[in-house]
Amino acid sequence: MPRPWSAEFVRLGAILVGAWLIGVILDRPGVFLFLGLLTYLLWHLHHLYRLEKWLREGRTYYPPEANGIWGEVFHLLYGKRRRERARKRRLAAILGQFKEATSAMPDATVVLGPGDEIQWFNDAARQLIKLHAGQDVGQRIDNLIRDPEFGNFLERGNESGYILIPAPKDPAMTLSVRVVPYGRDLRLLILRDVSQQQRLEQMRRDFVANVSHELRTPLTVVSGFLETMIDADDECTREWNRSLVLMQQQASRMQHLVEDLLLLSRLETDSSRPPDEPVAVPTLIATICEDVEHLAVQKDQQVSVDAEADLGLYGAERELHSAFANLVTNAIRYTPAEGRIHIRWWSDKEGAHYSVSDTGVGIEAVHIPRLTERFYRVDVGRSRDSGGTGLGLAIVKHVLNRYEARLRIDSVPGRGSTFTCDFPLSRICRTRIDSVRRPG
Repeated sequence: MPRPWSAEFVRLGAILVGAWLIGVILDRPGVFLFLGLLTYLLWHLHHLYRLEKWLREGRTYYPPEANGIWGEVFHLLYGKRRRERARKRRLAAILGQFKEATSAMPDATVVLGPGDEIQWFNDAARQLIKLHAGQDVGQRIDNLIRDPEFGNFLERGNESGYILIPAPKDPAMTLSVRVVPYGRDLRLLILRDVSQQQRLEQMRRDFVANVSHELRTPLTVVSGFLETMIDADDECTREWNRSLVLMQQQASRMQHLVEDLLLLSRLETDSSRPPDEPVAVPTLIATICEDVEHLAVQKDQQVSVDAEADLGLYGAERELHSAFANLVTNAIRYTPAEGRIHIRWWSDKEGAHYSVSDTGVGIEAVHIPRLTERFYRVDVGRSRDSGGTGLGLAIVKHVLNRYEARLRIDSVPGRGSTFTCDFPLSRICRTRIDSVRRPG
């Protein structure tokens, strides 16, 4: 038994024995036993009143003086209160450091609660999106930033990366928006003014588009003269035949690069929805296989196709052809001789899927996130030898973005890669065509 309770029972016993002895002497033992218990009860009620008053009023930090079991109770409560105050001071210091850190951040930072209501924001948010502490704290953030894309982004959560939206108070300003989950049902909304970067990016796009357009005509002229000289087959051209052929190959490569740059520029600047024309994807795949057949034959590769006969897409055939053909061409280029390429087109409850699998060299995991960047090379020497422009996957990404689709890349170095395009259910249409199944 704890020591305070032992002392308390001794106290109670002493009171009862003393009262009984006095009662025996005065021939009233029952009355004095009652008076002794009443005194003991009043003593406890007095200390209970002091405890309640100390806890309720809280005028003093230190507890009332007491002895016995009540002294122990006051001591334990005092220790607990001290620990709580120390914990509150630590939490307040941490919260203060957090607020100082976020206030010093150049990015606008807003703390969102479970219902996307504003709980706190820093000075940058006050300036960038014109928030006011008095009236905006507690408001839902989508009531203040009324952009449909922003609302969809909040619903999708962290899986969407970031989006670009116009500033709510200044449409000429472009904001980059990220959402970072933290704590319990809390989210950190981070906004940054990227207007300058967007202007520079637009200038770069315009420059590339203009230069590509200007290069198109002289390259066509050069290629035409080279073809004429090679076809002349006279003594002079026979002597320079190897040089002429090399020049024609490089001119052709430059033409492909210019065409890809122009296509990519158009995809980047075209913000309209793709058309809703039905595209017979199995027929499109058959056409792509015919176009690349000579490349596969040169490397003794097997190309097989497995496609749902009536599965099509609403969209633009030219754009889809460019995206799908780029994946097949890449697979052939980066797969060694006697390798296998398998093209698959199917649907399920989540949408339609187009995949190209190969038994090629594979890709290290560190490179996969950057594969869709324009001109990104995993192996510069090997990529140059393959004859690619370095824009194929960038074109694929931008085409898929227009269709609200996404590109998945699975690859194991030395064992091959699979590139899969996932299209939403809203893009599926059914077309009446014969089944496309090409054995390897």
